[in-house]
Amino acid sequence: PAGNADMAPPPESLRGRNIGMDFEGKDGWRMYHGETVPGFPQHPHRGFETVTVVRQGLIDHSDSLGACARFGEGDAQWVTTGSGVVHSEMFPLLNQDGPNTMELFQIWLNLPKKDKMTPAHFKMLWSDQIPRVKQINGAGKEAEVIVSAGSFGGQQPPSPPPHSWAADPENEVAIMEIRLQPGADIVLPP
Repeated sequence: PAGNADMAPPPESLRGRNIGMDFEGKDGWRMYHGETVPGFPQHPHRGFETVTVVRQGLIDHSDSLGACARFGEGDAQWVTTGSGVVHSEMFPLLNQDGPNTMELFQIWLNLPKKDKMTPAHFKMLWSDQIPRVKQINGAGKEAEVIVSAGSFGGQQPPSPPPHSWAADPENEVAIMEIRLQPGADIVLPP
């Protein structure tokens, strides 16, 4: 929804919502656990890692490591939780004149036993650091591959956090967003 000076939805739009379990998408959006700003206030994680790619919108992140970032619009965040981290992921409603569209995907990777208690690590991959590989086929149709982890077309993003599954090349971790025009095709590596 449109925001206000507190980066929150209008108070009347919160009536009837079950904050903390607001998953039904009433009025086309969800509040989740945020009481003012939508999102996920401080909560703990341990023993895995998350990769969050924001296609549209913004996230305000802060954590017990002292890391803070406002990211979005193509940026990716990589958090190896290891021995434990407390963080928050809030979705500020900055636009007061219209909707604050948010589209993201988040991948959770369980860490191997040997890395479960590794020190936690936070890393940002800013949009301008993430390779975009474009290919045009014989019919003139374009394919674009956005590479957040792994390698494609000779392009690699910045290295992943230490002790990440993706830090060991033998694991062959690849995170790619693929956009195809109708009639386009692409060959992915094994």
